[in-house]
Amino acid sequence: MVGGGAAKCAGRSAVGLEVIRRVLTLALTMACLSCMPPSWGANGLLHPVRRPLPPEPALDHRSVEFESGGLRLRGWFFPAEAPRREITVVYLHGVGDNRASGVWIAGQLVRRGFDVLAYDSRGQGASEGDACTYGVRERHDVSRALDAVGARKAVLVGVSLGAAVALQAAPDEPRVMAVVAVASFSDLESVARERAPFVASRSQVDEALARAEREGRFRVADASPVEAARRIRIPVLLVHGAKDTETSPEHSMRIEAALGGARQFLVVEGAGHGDALGKAWPAIEAWVIDRGRPTPAATR
Repeated sequence: MVGGGAAKCAGRSAVGLEVIRRVLTLALTMACLSCMPPSWGANGLLHPVRRPLPPEPALDHRSVEFESGGLRLRGWFFPAEAPRREITVVYLHGVGDNRASGVWIAGQLVRRGFDVLAYDSRGQGASEGDACTYGVRERHDVSRALDAVGARKAVLVGVSLGAAVALQAAPDEPRVMAVVAVASFSDLESVARERAPFVASRSQVDEALARAEREGRFRVADASPVEAARRIRIPVLLVHGAKDTETSPEHSMRIEAALGGARQFLVVEGAGHGDALGKAWPAIEAWVIDRGRPTPAATR
């Protein structure tokens, strides 16, 4: 009995020491984070990690390269199977991603008669550039991409950052006839503050955003899909996961309220930030196909 009690006591002591060790580790981590220099936050905003491209896809395609703002951007063009709809779907990927995530979308849509273009955003994948500006410069890249493949009509399908770029490009590019925006942020400042470490002070976040502006040579306030939405008059499908903890559904709600044209808002139950597109794909595909149907005026 004495030996068993000693073993239990030793066990409790070990557990107690482990708890103390974890508490001290957490306290040290929080102390380090609270002293985190704003340059780290600015660097994280401006320079997403580049995800390397996988091998060439098996789906029929050709490589595309075009210039925009002094940079060479690269992508893949997937030609439609007959009968063609004379509409190009442009896939715009999220931050830290690349064109490869659009291959399966291309596989679904080329058989429906759509040409599909997926390209690496500036500073990501195999495209040139060293700074992400969250749509401020990327929206102009969309027009150059359409020029590169000779597109006369386009539907933009964007995810996360790509959704924000699509919404900001739409008001000023007349060839864009519809937008699918999945898990977009409403404005860069709001989402940056929401995603900042909880121990970061407001002044630290302010300085990180200010450094990002100086080093990236753009205004954070200009990266605003919700402001662009006020000038959009084409159909928009907003999609957001109900359980998105990275960019809350309230961002898409604000965008929907600002839109002036036809819009539909699809909340995907059980979906988070990364899986809303896949879970909502049947509805998205049907919506895109409907945009490709001839209008009554076009059939006369």
